[in-house]
Amino acid sequence: MASRADSDEHYVLDLCDEVLRIPGHRQARFDWLRGDPSPTRPRGATLPVDGHWPDLGLVVEFQEEQHSQPSPFFDRRQTVSGIGRGEQRRLYDARKRTLIPEHGLRLVVIEKSAFTVRSRRIARDRTRDIAVVREHLDPG
Repeated sequence: MASRADSDEHYVLDLCDEVLRIPGHRQARFDWLRGDPSPTRPRGATLPVDGHWPDLGLVVEFQEEQHSQPSPFFDRRQTVSGIGRGEQRRLYDARKRTLIPEHGLRLVVIEKSAFTVRSRRIARDRTRDIAVVREHLDPG
């Protein structure tokens, strides 16, 4: 199995760094962006964002198939909130879409389906992929 550093998420975030010409922070967390409370975390755990470029006021979320399609393997377990993981993912995605802009940050969501995918991975044609990322990051 490929390491997380070899993942499509890291590949796309690295392309964002290249297009933006500055490195972003991976798996950044904010005190105001939290999951549901649990017995061990009454305030809820801080939710990570995939990439954050503080100097640009930018957050990038890379969304793979499980964000838009049912994923029986990932969705089968219940969460501390008593809902399925798929429903929790939808709620947390919606929370991010609301709270990130409310805190003065621009949220860009890049879906895996925007790229050419072969065997469930991005085909990694850098020229084409840079163009996809540039299109998503262009605020115009």
